[in-house]
Amino acid sequence: MIRIIILAIVTAMVAAMALSVQAQVNVGADQMALNGGSKGPVPFPHRDHQKKLEDCSICHSVFPQEKGSIDKLKAEGQLQKKQIMNKLCIKCHKAEKTAGKAAGPVTCNQCHAKD
Repeated sequence: MIRIIILAIVTAMVAAMALSVQAQVNVGADQMALNGGSKGPVPFPHRDHQKKLEDCSICHSVFPQEKGSIDKLKAEGQLQKKQIMNKLCIKCHKAEKTAGKAAGPVTCNQCHAKD
């Protein structure tokens, strides 16, 4: 009986560790520089967004979790900049600001770091 209990505990611990490792596999970069076109690159604090939003599908329902996916979708004509800026970023930032919370940029020049 004790062997069964020990086996069950060990199995549960291994499963928990496997889930923990899987959760960390595709966390992406801490910071990213998104292609901002002629207005310059957009520094993107990816990890901060992950911590605050906790649901990757909020953004990644629009574009896949792979490097260069935004540029690829733009080049294929499947993603317009306003989908990202207005429907995701600015809309969320304005809602946070309206709610009295710390919010990200809400204008073009606040995001784009023109060289």
